[in-house]
Amino acid sequence: MGNMAKDWTAQLSAVNFRCDECKHAWESEPDLIEDAPELEHHPYRYFADCPKCKVQRQPQAAWARALLKAHQASTGPKTPEGMAAVRKNLEGHPNAEAVLRTRFNAMKHGMAAKTASYFPAKPDKYPFCGQCEVNRTWCAGQAACVKQTEIFMLHHAAFESRNPRVLSGIHADLQAGLTAMLQMLMQGALADGVIIKQPRVELDREGNSVTLTYLGDDGQRKYIYDHQSHPALKAIADFVSRLGLSMGDLGMTVRAADPEEEEGGGVLKLDDKTRETLSDFNTRMLAVMSGARDMLAAADKATKADPVLVAHEAREGKS
Repeated sequence: MGNMAKDWTAQLSAVNFRCDECKHAWESEPDLIEDAPELEHHPYRYFADCPKCKVQRQPQAAWARALLKAHQASTGPKTPEGMAAVRKNLEGHPNAEAVLRTRFNAMKHGMAAKTASYFPAKPDKYPFCGQCEVNRTWCAGQAACVKQTEIFMLHHAAFESRNPRVLSGIHADLQAGLTAMLQMLMQGALADGVIIKQPRVELDREGNSVTLTYLGDDGQRKYIYDHQSHPALKAIADFVSRLGLSMGDLGMTVRAADPEEEEGGGVLKLDDKTRETLSDFNTRMLAVMSGARDMLAAADKATKADPVLVAHEAREGKS
């Protein structure tokens, strides 16, 4: 009797709903049932009024709808022989590979407890809750925010296994978000103007703020303005530097684009005949310096024996 197939064409008496407005989830008898013959896995649509915000005709929860289809599409052995074969296949499991793959599963409750001290479960109270698809009622019963616990566990696993590649998805999202933020900063600065012009304000003797004005040649009162660079420019420059998006980092400078500069690398180009190593240069310089003293002595002797110099010294009485 327990192996009989379930009749998926029968209507459900209890259905899980989720309000599109307040995100409240609940289970109750449907207030409205519509025929949906095009849905082969279950030919009915269910609706109910939200008991929290009173919005009418809220649909069946998407996950419950998907579960109906998954159950109907599931396959498996039905005969005693088939079920015996499945039991035999499960012998020896979990093996070493499965243990390695699931070794961090036991960390879930401990990680949730640690994360709870930073991100306790508070449905719709965090800024990122608006884009979260987790069921709010289920989330409220947890110790910590499910999404933050997942990030906590990934980082903990990465450091525990010394494998930063498991964080590549998170870092890619972070880098993409920062780049998008940089783009919005640039668009905002261009829309406002890179130079901000605003009236100059100073304090008078009584400490009141006074906008400085003067009387123009046309008799009209005019404002004195201060001009300053857009305050977002510094943030943009910092973002470009920190994200490695400068021209040098991207290899887009004129020197980097020059193929000769790229090959030469700023080193003086010498052929094999003119290239000389540092040790060869030192040896040659020592040989030259060792004969320098003899060369100076010979030059001094030749100078003293010069006939013109001898005649000049004789006339001057120096000989």
